[in-house]
Amino acid sequence: MDNIIELIVNTFSGKISNGLIVFIISMIPILELRGSLIAAGFLKMNFFSTFIIAVIGNMLPIPFILLLIDKIFAWLKTTKCKKLVLKLENRALSKADQIKKYGKFGLYLFVAIPLPGTGAWTGSLAAVLLRMKFKDSIIPIFLGVITAGLIMSLLSFGIIKQII
Repeated sequence: MDNIIELIVNTFSGKISNGLIVFIISMIPILELRGSLIAAGFLKMNFFSTFIIAVIGNMLPIPFILLLIDKIFAWLKTTKCKKLVLKLENRALSKADQIKKYGKFGLYLFVAIPLPGTGAWTGSLAAVLLRMKFKDSIIPIFLGVITAGLIMSLLSFGIIKQII
């Protein structure tokens, strides 16, 4: 993941603002908030503005995913993309055990713990596939993004190194 982030940073650095680089990376599935905060570390940005930009960028697509992805996937299943959609659904559901078990709190934990394969995109997809209501999923996802952002900021900005 670091190689992809470094490639994006090197490609756009000097061409667009550092904040916009962080914002764009935070919206990309898989990279999301974690990737954007790593990029901010490469770009030597300050914590507060980076954190706000990364959270906003990561959350921007989430309401659309929660409200529209089932309709988009239903349509895509009628096209040549059916196998890809089924693969994405199965991947999200395979990681959704804690969400099934703990509901909203499980969704929060799923998004909040910054591990590969977790995050707002996958959490949103899992919430839709588990038929969670929008109002029951948006707040846990938002709080999970905030928590993951704080954890990643502590790592990316070397705050933990300064404390220890």
